[in-house]
Amino acid sequence: THGHEDHIGAVPYLLRERGDIPVYGSPLTIALIAAKCKEHRISPLTREVREEMREDVGPFELEFVAVNHSIPDALAVAIHTKAGTVLHTGDFKMDQLPLDGRITDLRTFARLGEEGVDLFLVDSTNADIPGFTPSEREIMPALNRVIASTKRRVIVASFSSHVHRVQQVIDTAALHNRKVAFIGRSMIRNMKIAQDMGYLNVPAGILFDARELDNYDDRVVLICTGSQGEPMAALSRMANGDHQIRVGEGDTVILASSLIPGNENSVFRVINELTRFGAKVVHKANAMVHVSGHAAAGELLYCYNIVKPKYVMPVHGEWRHLKANAELAIESGVPRENAFIIENGIVVDLIDHKAEVVGAVPCGFVYVDGQSIGDITESSLKDRRILGEEGFISVIVVIDSQTGKIVAGPDIHARGFNEDVALFDEVKGQIEKALTSAVAEGVNGTHQLSQVVRRTIGGWVGQKHRRRPMIVPVVVEV
Repeated sequence: THGHEDHIGAVPYLLRERGDIPVYGSPLTIALIAAKCKEHRISPLTREVREEMREDVGPFELEFVAVNHSIPDALAVAIHTKAGTVLHTGDFKMDQLPLDGRITDLRTFARLGEEGVDLFLVDSTNADIPGFTPSEREIMPALNRVIASTKRRVIVASFSSHVHRVQQVIDTAALHNRKVAFIGRSMIRNMKIAQDMGYLNVPAGILFDARELDNYDDRVVLICTGSQGEPMAALSRMANGDHQIRVGEGDTVILASSLIPGNENSVFRVINELTRFGAKVVHKANAMVHVSGHAAAGELLYCYNIVKPKYVMPVHGEWRHLKANAELAIESGVPRENAFIIENGIVVDLIDHKAEVVGAVPCGFVYVDGQSIGDITESSLKDRRILGEEGFISVIVVIDSQTGKIVAGPDIHARGFNEDVALFDEVKGQIEKALTSAVAEGVNGTHQLSQVVRRTIGGWVGQKHRRRPMIVPVVVEV
């Protein structure tokens, strides 16, 4: 439906599994996907569509509808079938004064409602926020104040696909005669695409290459990635002091995004480190430098009233958001039993214009590990967590295959423990004693004896160090 990372980021990995899947999207969305796939050496099978277009795909007739979001070219899609009509909003809001003049096409929403929408899939991100989401234009005064009051450099961190936000930063920089540079591979790539396609308007002569920063005075605006504290993003590396751009006294850093739940610690760490360097950090909590791209409760109610769906299935949100969205649908007149709060894997059938929950299919995370996709298991992840949190111990013992006596070892090698070589001397005697007793009791075979070693050193480490490391015992017979 649009080109934000949470919607297109997995596409190259999916296409690596099935390269024949066609990808439909608006021009900007397809361009961003193609650039991402190029990095993976994949040539996607793309189908470019625009609002008001219709496409027949097998038994489905797809009708694309313009919606406003925090990136240009966002679409809703109506799926017409013999079984009924499904309308999916995609990510959207009802900005009445959008930067690009492209408003959500409520006239088509209403027309679809008159024709009959059987199942309505609705963006739930801001369903628990009352009222209406402010216009993107409302952050312009705050940006203007911050940049006007800053004597030195301004660094703005934003999502690399947030074209509207970047447009406002460029416009404000131009007002104050500041040069602009993009920092971060994805930011440079996406903004070049947006500029080449006419979605980003850049005044002549305002852009410069960040690698030539030393040739410019402090009246510059640097637009970078890292608003969520991502470890490898440009802003995080600046905060760590390992980026070519050094943040200093008098610089102003603007976090022009909301704080995504779960990223709090990473973002606060970045803010602390930037402040330590002497920078002033401006964010949503102390200035209006961000507005959401998602519809709030008032906008959602308006949609329910004009679409008049028979069934509703809130999407794109956590459980609390889905629940709040379902309650809005019920408030607008949708019967409670027709509002489905569905989690991933639940199957909803639409047959003869009637929707119902019919079962579930297995689903979950598909992990990307280097070049492999989906091969890493929960067991493997558990092993990695143990290695990272508890440490690693290997024990090598060589025994005589005839007598069962130890002829070498035990040699103990550990990672994640004190480097004192004498640390494990105490347990070596316990391992020797345990193996001797086991052999005397008739235990034989390297596997069984390895388990004796594992239990012995595992019990000792647990008692002595309150740790449960990964233990790899190796018993060799000679």
